[in-house]
Amino acid sequence: MWDFVQSHFDQIVFSSWQHASLVVQCLALATLLAVGIGALVYRSRSASSAANTITTIGLTIPAFALVGLAITPLGFGVPPAVAVVTFFAILPILRNTVVGLTGVDPGIVESARGIGMSRLRTLLQVELPLAWPVILGGIRVSGQMVMGIAAVAAYVLGPGLGGLIFSGLSRLGGANSLESVLTGLIGVVILALILDLVLIGLGRLTTSRGIRV
Repeated sequence: MWDFVQSHFDQIVFSSWQHASLVVQCLALATLLAVGIGALVYRSRSASSAANTITTIGLTIPAFALVGLAITPLGFGVPPAVAVVTFFAILPILRNTVVGLTGVDPGIVESARGIGMSRLRTLLQVELPLAWPVILGGIRVSGQMVMGIAAVAAYVLGPGLGGLIFSGLSRLGGANSLESVLTGLIGVVILALILDLVLIGLGRLTTSRGIRV
C-alpha cells in the first residue's frame, strides 16, 4: 500500500485536488441555488411542501444511474460530473433552507417590518442570518454526501479520486488493484473530514454568537 502511494504520489495529489475542487465549486453553486429557491418558496405552504417532496424524491435516485443518464445530453468529462454533483448537493441545502426560514420567529420578522425594513432587506438582514445555522447544517450534510458521489462521477470520466477506484475495480485481482481502490476510498474519506472541519470553522466565523447552536 505504502509503495503504491509513493510511486503514484503525484497522481494521487492531483486527483485529490481535482476531487476537492469539484466538490467545493459544486457545493458553492448548490448553496446559491438552494438558498435562492428556498427564499422564494418558504412563505407558501404548498410551495414549501413541493420543495420538500422534490428533495425527498431526489435523494432516492441512485447516483450511478443519474451519472449514466447524464451521458446522453452532456457527454463525458467534467459537465456531467458537475451537473450530477450539483443536483445532489442542492437537495439537503434546499430542505434545510426551507426549514430554517420557516422556523424564524414571526414576531422578529414583524418587528423588522414595523421599523420600516423592506421584505427583501428583512430577508437578507434578519431571516437568513437567523436561519443560517440550520442552512449550514444542510451544507455540511451535502458536503459529506457529494464527496462520495463525486467519486461515482469517474464513471463518465469526471475528475477526482474516483478514477483510482474505478481503475482498481476494473482490474481487480491484478497488480496493485486493491491498493488503487483503497487509496481512492481513503482519500475521499480524508477529504470529507477536511471539508467538514472547514465548514465548522466557516460556521463559527459567519454565525453570530447570540444564535449559535
